[in-house]
Order: sequence, then structure tokens, then C-alpha cells
Amino acid sequence: MDGVRIIVADDHPLFREGVVRTLAAVDDFEVVAEASDRKTAVELAKELLPDVILMDVSMPGGGINAAAEIASSCPIVRIVMLTVAEDEDTVHEALGLGASGYVLKGVSGNELVNIVQNVFRGESYITPSLAATLLQSVSDKTAKKKGILDELTPRERDILAALAEGDSNKEIAAKLFMAERTVKHHMTNILSKLQLKNRVEAALFAQRNMEGEKDRR
Repeated sequence: MDGVRIIVADDHPLFREGVVRTLAAVDDFEVVAEASDRKTAVELAKELLPDVILMDVSMPGGGINAAAEIASSCPIVRIVMLTVAEDEDTVHEALGLGASGYVLKGVSGNELVNIVQNVFRGESYITPSLAATLLQSVSDKTAKKKGILDELTPRERDILAALAEGDSNKEIAAKLFMAERTVKHHMTNILSKLQLKNRVEAALFAQRNMEGEKDRR
């Protein structure tokens, strides 16, 4: 794996320093900057274009606001939100704005390292307890829709099945011999048809509803 450049943004110095020490101890990681508020986090993201930025949801100025600005101006930067609270609405908002991960601050150092590595590779991560809540939410949305997968074209079903396997847009494009921007266009259509908010919900939906799809491709 290529080296991962990281920014850590949190207004609690002791916690931030602990995260920085944990990540800096990994050979392939480089913490390129730290921030304690929205303004600084956004400015550093724009200036340094890190691979991953870890941000506290409740830091001054708002981590969600920072995520929105960074996702808009620096789409190549992968965003991981850090929080002490399990709030489904905030998770939906963060992921809808472009965050790739939502992590409770109680995770171990090893878990955090693995999360950053996976997010860098293009995967998404939600703390398991929150993922279970989101999965139930997705299930509730789709349970009443008879034959919902029939609304998708064969190509969209292929893309959704690949998403369920954890593939990034780039990996899906290579697997299906498509341009990455075409995958993004199909993904937008898929979310609209299935009435889902983001690719994380789509992946959860696919994992629950597309068993055996891989064998039919």
C-alpha cells in the first residue's frame, strides 16, 4: 500500500494527540497536519490535499459543516467522522455529504488504523452498532416495495452487486470495463430508484437483498 497522508482535526488536545501518536506509529502513515476547528481543518485540507482526514463531529464550527466544504472542494480527500454519540440522523447527514466513515471514539488504536487503511482503499466504514441501525432503517424503507430490484437495469444490478462486495467506483469500473464517471452516473440512478441516501445505504441494501446475484453474473 502506498503511504497514507492524514490530517487529524479535533478540539480536544489530549484525544487528538493520542490519535496522532497512534497513526504516526504506523510505517505507511504520515500525519501531515492537525486542526482544532472547522476553519483550520478546511484550509489545511485544501492546501495539503491529504488522503484521509479524521474530524470530530462536534469541534468548533461543526465537523459536519467542515465535511460538506471539504467534500465539495476536495473530493479526492476521504473523510472519517469521529464522535462520542450514536446519532443516526447525524450519520445520515455526514454520509450524505460525502463522508466515507463514521467512527465512535471508543475504538481501539488497532481498529482505527484498520479503518483508516480501509477507507484509504476506497471502502466505507460505520461503527457496527450504527450500521445495524442503518440496516434496519434501509430494511424498513424497502420492505414494502415489491420487486424493488426489478426497477434496476442489468448494468445497475451488476454495479450494486459489486458495491455489496465492498468495491470502490474505480474498482467497479475496472471490473465491468466502464469509465469511472459512468459508474458514478449509474450510482446516482441506483440511489434514486431505490430511494436511498448514499452508497453506504446502497451497500447495506445490496448485502441484504442480493444474495446469489454474484452467481448469476
